[in-house]
Formats: sequence, C-alpha cells, structure tokens
Amino acid sequence: MRVSNWTDGKRQAPPPLEGNVVATVTGGTVVWFVLFLVQLPFYGWFADRGHTWWVWTPLAGTALGLIGLWYVRRRAAAIARAERAEAERPRAAGAEADEADEAGEADGIAGGAEAAGVVGPDFARTGLSSAQVAERVARGEVNDVPVRSSRSTGEIVRANVFTRFNAIIGVLFAIILVVGPIQDGLFGFVIIANTGIGIIQELRAKRTLDNLAVIGEAKPKVRRDGTSVEVPTGEIVLGDLVELAPGDKVVVDGVVVGADNMEIDESLLTGEADPVVKQPGDTVMSGSFVVAGGGSFTATKVGKEAYAAQLAEEASRFTLVHSELRSGISQILKYITYMLVPAAIGLIISQMVVESRGADEAIRRMVAGIVPMVPEGLVLLTSVAFAIGVIRLGRQQCLVQELPAIEGLARVDVVCLDKTGTLTEGGMDVTEVRGLNGVDEERVREVLAAVGDSDPRPNASLQAIIDACPAQDASGWRCESALPFSSARKYSGAVLTDPRGETATWLLGAPDVLLPADDPRLTEIDELNAQGLRILLLARGTRPLDHPAVADGVEPTGLVVVEQRLRPEAADTLRYFEEQDVAAKVISGDNAVSVGAVAGKLQLPGADDPVDARRMPQGKEEMAAAIERGAVFGRVSPQQKREMVGALQAKGHDVAMTGDGVNDVLALKDADIGVAMGSGSEAAKSVSQIVLLNNSFATLPSVVAEGRRVIGNIERVANLFLTKTVYSVLLAVLVIAWQIPYPFLPRHLTLLSALTIGIPAFFLALAPNRERAKPHFVRRVMRYAVPSGIIAATATFTSYMIARSFYTGEGSLEAETSAATLTLFLTAMWVLAIVARPYTWWRVGLILTMACGFVVVMVTPWLQHFFQLKLVGLTMPLTAAAIAAVAAVLLEIAWRVVATRFPA
Repeated sequence: MRVSNWTDGKRQAPPPLEGNVVATVTGGTVVWFVLFLVQLPFYGWFADRGHTWWVWTPLAGTALGLIGLWYVRRRAAAIARAERAEAERPRAAGAEADEADEAGEADGIAGGAEAAGVVGPDFARTGLSSAQVAERVARGEVNDVPVRSSRSTGEIVRANVFTRFNAIIGVLFAIILVVGPIQDGLFGFVIIANTGIGIIQELRAKRTLDNLAVIGEAKPKVRRDGTSVEVPTGEIVLGDLVELAPGDKVVVDGVVVGADNMEIDESLLTGEADPVVKQPGDTVMSGSFVVAGGGSFTATKVGKEAYAAQLAEEASRFTLVHSELRSGISQILKYITYMLVPAAIGLIISQMVVESRGADEAIRRMVAGIVPMVPEGLVLLTSVAFAIGVIRLGRQQCLVQELPAIEGLARVDVVCLDKTGTLTEGGMDVTEVRGLNGVDEERVREVLAAVGDSDPRPNASLQAIIDACPAQDASGWRCESALPFSSARKYSGAVLTDPRGETATWLLGAPDVLLPADDPRLTEIDELNAQGLRILLLARGTRPLDHPAVADGVEPTGLVVVEQRLRPEAADTLRYFEEQDVAAKVISGDNAVSVGAVAGKLQLPGADDPVDARRMPQGKEEMAAAIERGAVFGRVSPQQKREMVGALQAKGHDVAMTGDGVNDVLALKDADIGVAMGSGSEAAKSVSQIVLLNNSFATLPSVVAEGRRVIGNIERVANLFLTKTVYSVLLAVLVIAWQIPYPFLPRHLTLLSALTIGIPAFFLALAPNRERAKPHFVRRVMRYAVPSGIIAATATFTSYMIARSFYTGEGSLEAETSAATLTLFLTAMWVLAIVARPYTWWRVGLILTMACGFVVVMVTPWLQHFFQLKLVGLTMPLTAAAIAAVAAVLLEIAWRVVATRFPA
C-alpha cells in the first residue's frame, strides 16, 4: 500500500507518533466531555428514575481514544514503510532530470539566457531592460518566496487559542455555565485573558522581528539597463543578471554568465567543504555562497522553484521549538495529560455516583478537582517571556532569527570569536611599506598598486593597500590574470606586465605561508606580529598562477605592515564573559602571534601563549584538550574552525561562534549558536541564529542576560505551576479513595491560583535573573515540585478531614472548605516564598501583597459571600494554620534535602 504524504506540491514529514498519541487521547477526552455536557440537562430525570447508563460515558470516551490510537499507529507504520520504500528506490528519474538540466546548461551563456527567456549578445553587459523586468513581473515570474522572520498572525492566534488544555478548560467552563453560578466559572475568564495576553505579546514580537528582518535583508546586485543596482531578494525576476562578490549568497538558481576565478562553497547543500570553481555555463544553486573571486549568473529558477527556497523559508521562521526549555515543558505536559484523564474519570465517578449530593453541586466540585491539574499558564508565560525577550533585544538592533537562540546563548560555556570584524573593526590602515632583497619602496608600492587594481572585489586588507597605494601609482602596468584571496590558501596573486614589458607572477599573503619555516626574515616578522600588527608579504614567483606549487620558492620583495582597529567595546565584553564563567577562544586565520597581541591588548586571559593551529593535534579528543587549555589560535583554516567547534561540542560544551566572513560560515553553521555582524557577509548572516545589526560586540552580554532571565525565571514559575498540578492530582486521588465530597469549588482554586501562582508568576517570569542556565530542566523542576505538591496535598487533606469531624450540621461543608482553603493558601504561599528567593524589596512586597489580598477576601462580607469562604470559630482556623506551619517546616527540609542529595 502506498501512502501519500504530499501537500501543495511539498513533501511533508510524517507527524511524530508520540504527538499523535497525545492528540488522540486528548481528542477522546474532549469528545467524552462534550457527551457529558450534552447529557447534563437529563441527569436529574435519569437519576430520579434510577437509570445509571450515563456512567458509561467516560468508558465510551476512553474507547474512542483507544480506537483513535490504533488508527494512528497503523497510519504511522504505513508511512514508515512508504518512507523506507521511497528511500531504497533508485533515483534514476531525478538523475536523468539533473543530467538533462546540465546538458541544457552546458551550452554556455546563450543556453542559460535562452532558458530564462533572455536573448541578445549584449545581455552579459546590460542585463534585462526595464521593459523586460516589467513583463516578467506581470507574468508572475518573480522571486516571491516570502522571507519571514516570524509566524503569521493566523498561526500566532491558532497556536495560542487551539491548545489541548484550552480545549479541556473550555469544555469545563461551558459545564459551569450550565450548572452555575458564574463565580465558579472565573477560571474560564482567566484563560481568556491569558490567551489574549499571549497573542498580544507575540504579535508585538512579530512586528519587531519583521521590522528588523527588513533592515537586515540581503539586497543582491543585479544588472539592469546596463547599470548595477541593489534590489530586495523578492524583486529578482526570471532572467535577471545577478552579480556575485566574495561573501555573497546565491539567492536563486541560475547559470553562470561570467566568472573571475569564482569559487563557490556548496557545503550547506552538499556537505562537501571544498569550494567549487565555476566557469561560464555552470549551474549555481541557491543556498551556496562565494568564497573567492566573483562573477555573474542569470536566474533560471526563482520563487518556490529555487533549490533552497523551502529550506530558507523554514530556517527563517519564528519558532518556539527545538530548545531544551520548550521540549522539557512539552514532556512535562505530556505526562500531565496522561495523569489527568484517569484522575478526572475517577473524580467524576466519585462525585456523581458515590456522593449523594445534588447533581449541580457534584459537577461543580468535580470541575474544581480537574481545573487545577492543568498548568495552562506555564506555556503562556514561556511564550510571553520569549516574546518580550525578542522585543527587548530588538530595541538594541539585535535580530533573533531563531527564537530559541536567546535560550541557547544563555547555556553557552565557550564562545569562539573570530578576530577580524569581531574584536577588531572591519577597516584597516597601512602604516609601513618595506622593500626586501634590495627592492626599493617605490617599486614595491607600484607592484602593490597593480595587484590592488587587479582585484575588483578586494578584502579588507587589500582595500587598505589600495587606499595607501592607489591605482595611479601603477600607470603602465597591465594585469594578465589574477587569483583572488582565499582563506584556505592565505594569499592572492596576479600575473603583471610592467612598463618595460617584463611579465612576472606576484603573490601577496601571509609570510609564514609563502616563506619556508627557517627563513630568517620570520623572526623580524614575529616581532611585528607581537605588537598586534598584521604583516603581508609581497613575493615574486616563477610559476603560473594555476600551478599547484605556485607559492614554492618565491622571492620576497616587500613587506606591508597593516594596523587593525580594535573595537572599543571588545575589552568590556570579554571581561563580562570571564565574570560569567564563559571561556572565550579567539580563533583567527591570521598569524598566531599577531592574534595573541591583539587579544593581549584586550586583556584576554591566556593571550600570552597563542597556538598555531597548523601544529594542533588532529584527533578530536586531543584537539578538544588543546582548545580547552589555550585561549588564542592563529592560522586556523575554515575547515579547522569547524573541526574545533565540533571537538568542543564532543566534550560536552555548548559553543557559540561569532564571525562576519565567509571563512566563518562552516563554524557558524555547526556551532550551537551562530552570531554574525550586520555588516558581515550575506553567507555568514544567513546561517547565524543571531545577527547584530548595529555591529556592536557589546550587544552579546544583553543576549546572554536575556536568555538567563528567560530560563531562570521559567524554572522558578514552573515549580509553582507543577506543585499545583501535583497537589491537585493527589487531592483527587485521596477524595476518590475516601469517597467524600471534593473540598473545593472552582472559585476557591481560582482565587488560590491567582494569589499564589498566576499573579506572582507573571512578575517573576519577567524579572531580571543573572543565574547561569543549567541543563536537565525537567529533572530540576520535578525534583522540587513533586515533594512540594505531596506536602501541600497532605496538609490540606489533613486539615479537611479534621474539619469534617469538627463541624456538624447545616453549613458544615462551607466551614470545612474554608479551613482547607486556609491551609492550602498558607502552604502554597510558603512555596512561593521559597521560589522567590533570593529576596529583593519588590519580591517581599509581592508576597505580602498576595497575602493581604487573601486577608481582604476573608474579612470582607460580600467577598466572603462571593467566594463562599468564612472561617467559623477560632479552634479550627488555628488548627488549619498550625498544620500549614508544620507543612512549611517540611517544605524547607524537603528543599534542602533535594538540593544537597539530588543535585541536577
């Protein structure tokens, strides 16, 4: 049997089986509650006549859930079989299609242009005309894939409204509306308010992200009407001539029209790290990026037809998943769902069958037992905390491309920093030019001017040389061929003919790469490097540029001393990481001694012992040990950066990588968190989770602090919510076992939840928190919530049972409920007092305000009547308070024992 799994032409991944099981069980539960609601008007009639067939409604709901579960398992197995069959099928059809595409594109420039509907010999010079662009726009041949930094408004509303717990609470709210009174339905209005708050906050975050995404959006250059112009990615049309420079990302599929030693890295698509040299007629795919040289291509596939369009859309979406915090909460909610169903069934049977009180009262107390089991506010506060974090960072021009990056950077314990563009500013200044081997400085400057003029896309170092040695200094020189700079080989070159007609190969790059290791000049160069200067060697070669050994045996002719500009905020940022126990590792392609000198000026610990990456061990374990010992690493190739990040991750570190160039892309992609500068290459920004649009390294501490605030505070409030869930389930079990009325009405637990959890949690979730994020979220929360919930439930049930034996006669149930409510409130307040530590003035004020709110309810007549709470006599209230005091002592003991004997 073949199972189709396609939607709108896109292949969809099969939904996880576990999620389907939960959804099915939840669906069965909802159906059961709906049937329950439909029968409500007839309960009295059936009860008067002794009919009890309606008791089987829960069993019918469970049966529906089991049937759904069987179907889901069968469906998932069929999908898995289809997946395996499809994976084993030879991809002959796909290969034939690719061969056909390549054959058509191999016809060269004309073939590519014709494929896009472009003809004419001047296309490579002029590109499309305005009329041709307008024609294609009218036909819809535009790269209209939306670049989304956030979920749509509809998705936000659906995600906040249509949740499993909202469905359960909604049905219970409807039941209370039927049986009344309205004060027992207060929990429904709280859910509506909470959902509204979540939607509003996330919409604010969406607006912030969308505005920042427009600022940071890539604007590729296209040639139209003979002029090079920048256009938004979404305005590229079929047949556009797109120009490429080092660091540019290929945004649509196409065929190369012109290439100047253009090397493209396709590792993000193919996994191959080695760059591919592209010639006219070759294909380029969206998602790849230029590492050296440049050129142009004509767009042959735009919009959703482009190779990486779907991938890019998914990667740029605002998401709340794939983080330990979110997955931990989902895991907790899954277990709560499994506990909720049997507890609710038992409570319904207990209150409706065993207890002989009126049906309306039994239903209200049944609802009161189920509602507090649902920690609905936990998900809400997590979403709100993340959303507010995005807004706060957005005000500092920090674009969070993937929301869990806020959390991820807070967990980081190692941050790898690229020197150029991160610790130093992008611009450089040439401070000295020296001649070697008898070559005078004027000659060296002429050659440097000619080399600079030969590269239409200079990097920062070459741009500094061009500024110091302008093209007019090389009048009479002619460039025969050129080799652009590559981070892998550490040099660039050109074949130049001087005014006398003499042709030679010239290389400009790292001295320790172009010179043999025993060359005496390296000693002098190391002395300059030790001052934090960048040194470039100009050398004359004897081999052509395309010779694999072109750098061997070259003759040194000059040195260029370049000074780098330190970022003023870098020192304070490095000091912040040191204070927060985050190890900073400077990883650069420059000379190790020079990098160490720069790091030393910034007072980075360990900067006085730089490591040359070419001498590092190759094994992952040995490499990780060397990285942990060192702090500064030079002459690191792009592939080595990736390997160093992987080695640290293999040792259990959470690694962040910062960078701005194409040589950082592989490491940025593999790091737990990639941070790119806004002025960096498009390739670097496209693979990073965080982009600092203001290019300020000082923004990173704000991101770390925001992440720590979110994680630490959500852990705090999770203890409150899950303690409530544990004591609610245990109270329900005790009530079922003793076959007595449930001690509370919904209004009582709504009041308790608001004062001891809901209102305090909102403030605690948004408060400053500098605690370092720790792993094992679920274990850390549950180890406190379970004993706290058990103590609270035991104390409350004890107080309730004593009150049942103390009070007799009419109105006794209300007095018993009031005593139990007092015990539960005081116990829950002590849990809040523990969670709120360490105390600050506003936290103490918050706790006292909540306590005063309860006192106001207990002494105000109309509030007493509204909530049906009135303490009768003095003996039982004092007993309830004494039980709560014992519970408080047990809570303190339990929290101390857990902290010492069961560390997470």
